[in-house]
Amino acid sequence: MKNFKPNIDWQDKVIDIKDLFKSFGSNHVLRGISLEVHKGENVVVLGRSGTGKSVLIKIMVGLLSPDSGEVNVLGKEVPTLSVQELRELRLRVGFCFQNGALYDSMTVGENLAFPLKRNTPGISRAKVKEMVANVLDAVGLSQTLDQMPSELSGGQRKRIGIARTLILRPDIMLYDEPTAGLDPITCTEINNLINEVQQRFNTTSIIITHDLTCAKAVGDTIVVMKEGKFIKRGPFDEVFDSNDELIREFYDYNFIQ
Repeated sequence: MKNFKPNIDWQDKVIDIKDLFKSFGSNHVLRGISLEVHKGENVVVLGRSGTGKSVLIKIMVGLLSPDSGEVNVLGKEVPTLSVQELRELRLRVGFCFQNGALYDSMTVGENLAFPLKRNTPGISRAKVKEMVANVLDAVGLSQTLDQMPSELSGGQRKRIGIARTLILRPDIMLYDEPTAGLDPITCTEINNLINEVQQRFNTTSIIITHDLTCAKAVGDTIVVMKEGKFIKRGPFDEVFDSNDELIREFYDYNFIQ
């Protein structure tokens, strides 16, 4: 369990999803999903691969359109937004991809500066340099400024990916399988970083994972997804203190004793 009490505003819903459905042909991926996420909260959406977790967060930022249901993010009804309004919303929602999504032809510093230069016209070189230094310090990788992505370990690439997302100071962080492909020690480092980001930057986060260790370490609220539906939600110990066959099956799937 997390060893600190996050500053969650339970009165302020920053994500409110109601009765969400999404299919691709005969493949019914989301089957009536409802979810509330409050300001400052880390919500883990836990489920096996292929259960619809990534589809859910893509709908949140307008990369996919729902078949039906309501999707409200930061007070905006996402399916009704124009292209420009979606662009503005996405600047407030940081998306951390599984592989870090770094540009291999750019140094770490150039990768971090890119979103600033692209989205903040007129920003000075001195300000860019300052902000790059600050986020590198926040993820503990100041020494990598002039390195190329190919010189980084998998864990370092994940950290730099998080730093590049943080540099625009988003209100919401979306983490897609943040510990996938990492060794146990590096997984622990990434989990700690997600918690540090929550504390230091007062972010609200959704963490998509099938890793129970990650879920237990970072989640204030756990939501278990199976076959496009949420079958249980609550604090980690409450969710998994259950004789429900579906919950125990998922617990055993992770081989956690």
